[in-house]
Amino acid sequence: CVARHPTNRIFKFADETTVIGLISDNNEVFNINIGTDKFTNIGLHFSPRFDYGGDHNRVVCNTFQDGNWGEEVKWGSFPFCQGQEFKVIIDFTPTEFVVTLSDDSVINFPNRFNAKEYSAMNLLGKVRFTSLQIKQIPILPCA
Repeated sequence: CVARHPTNRIFKFADETTVIGLISDNNEVFNINIGTDKFTNIGLHFSPRFDYGGDHNRVVCNTFQDGNWGEEVKWGSFPFCQGQEFKVIIDFTPTEFVVTLSDDSVINFPNRFNAKEYSAMNLLGKVRFTSLQIKQIPILPCA
């Protein structure tokens, strides 16, 4: 399944993105990518891996810039099960992506490009994506 977010919506600081889906029984990996409109640069490559690329039940995050992958960061928390629903919440802050998983564990992945906005998202893998919600979280001024 490939879903692309409309290009007329820009992901900015304080955006919260919620993705809900159902993972197929024979899925090896699925990806959520947030990047530029043609994905020449990916600020967040979020990749839960059941059995892919030498990783088994690991979440891998990375960036992609100018044709090259950055250094992978791997996490041990893996609340994903084949054949079951999942929920991922991604908060975009000035310094990082804060990813909350279904079991409420949190992944903090740096905004390596220091970008203030991204223009596209895609969802890839053997997953039926049932909901994609993006909302702006108000930023309150300091007192």
